[in-house]
Amino acid sequence: MPPLAYAGDMTEYGRGTPLPDYLNRWVATQRWFASKGHVPVLRSIARWSLPAAEPGVNISTHLVIDATLGEDSLYQLPLTERTDPLPNGERALVARVDGPDGKARFLYDAPYDPAYATAILRIILGKGSSLGSEDAGGSARGELLLEAMDAPLYTVAASRVLTGEQSNTSIIFDTRGADGTPARPVICKVFRALHHGQNPDISVQAALARAGSRFVPEPIGYVEGEWDDPDRKDGRARGHLAFAQEFLPGVEDAWRAALASASAEEDFTREAHDLGVATAAVHADLATVMPTREATPDVIEAELAGIRDRYRIAVAEIPALAGYRAAIETIFSRARTAPWPRLQRIHGDYHLGQVLNVPGGRGWVLVDFEGEPLRPLEERNRPDVPLRDVAGMLRSFSYAAGTIELAHPERQAQAVLAWADACREAFLAGYAERSGLDLSAQGALLSAFELDKALYEAVYETRNRPSWLPIPLAAIKRLVDLVPAPGHP
Repeated sequence: MPPLAYAGDMTEYGRGTPLPDYLNRWVATQRWFASKGHVPVLRSIARWSLPAAEPGVNISTHLVIDATLGEDSLYQLPLTERTDPLPNGERALVARVDGPDGKARFLYDAPYDPAYATAILRIILGKGSSLGSEDAGGSARGELLLEAMDAPLYTVAASRVLTGEQSNTSIIFDTRGADGTPARPVICKVFRALHHGQNPDISVQAALARAGSRFVPEPIGYVEGEWDDPDRKDGRARGHLAFAQEFLPGVEDAWRAALASASAEEDFTREAHDLGVATAAVHADLATVMPTREATPDVIEAELAGIRDRYRIAVAEIPALAGYRAAIETIFSRARTAPWPRLQRIHGDYHLGQVLNVPGGRGWVLVDFEGEPLRPLEERNRPDVPLRDVAGMLRSFSYAAGTIELAHPERQAQAVLAWADACREAFLAGYAERSGLDLSAQGALLSAFELDKALYEAVYETRNRPSWLPIPLAAIKRLVDLVPAPGHP
């Protein structure tokens, strides 16, 4: 095997050339790799090095495409190469390779390496310059979002990777100020799957922060990259690579809080009401600071066509859903003639796991504004119907109840279903209170978006957790059962 000198001689694996097979095999095992079930054929289309403060460490980032037939995904692959093993770095070890001097080198998934963590945060905080060159096929630069803050004074005391993420890798930093005292912690999300254009997680949260919203973490800065893309008119693509923001330690997300409440059959309506208020407040701010558009007949037809397409996909995977066709078409027809609000920027992938309960009077904080990760980035950056977020949260309360039902089949189902109904009503009441909307007039539209979400859930569970399929199927049945039989009003 030829030596792998990522930060030394970067010409060996240059633009558009294959990466070593052991990297293909390693990437195939990662949670963020989208094409499960096959080993990719990776080619590097751009690369750059980051300065490492620690001797014996080289840091590099490759932007790689999967050259397998039919695949066009672009991934960010940051790596560190060390002359000595990284202490406690076994889980992050990618490969042991031979260096140009014949001695062993240790290659690591960079976010787990403190040397990379420190380097990427320094770039964001303005302590680094542009990275890469035209010869390398790409470049990157850091950008500080809040110029007035004292972030450039931060130093990293320790870093660790947040576990459990699917599509990104987040690094949590313990920081210190200029005087050495602990400063507020920071979390930096390293995007693994890359796209041309602004990542809504950054653009939406930055806009909300500028609006003074207290319902989102404070953004700090980002890394933006540029790389060759022959499909674009100017031959170059530009997109976000990493995003740093305020980290909220010791908080519980609403999903865990709701599950505990549902399991204990405790009242959760106050929390649900406050969450409705917070959701409406975020929607109001987004409508003020980001573009909106009218729901014209063409827009409405396009939205409903998308829902119908997803229904057809669901029927192909779950043939039993074909029996609901007439009732589902009635739901779609009612949505077409319902009053539609103006379209605006929304969360886009809203559920209880995307909300944190911050103590000290701050309350609910919304996170992860990337939108549904399977949708193209261009779609996620368009104005959308705010009731889509509302429907997503309604489904999430019902999902919490369904999860408890699956875990405790010996219990009476009626109690946990009543818990979910009470939470849904309280959430809607809080949303209506803050937004001023008459949600009773939006029932047909809400039903269509809730059905759309349940169809998505049914496909997901069929592919990933078949034993959970009864949860979305029960929701679909409930929605179609509310449709009057032919001849009834």
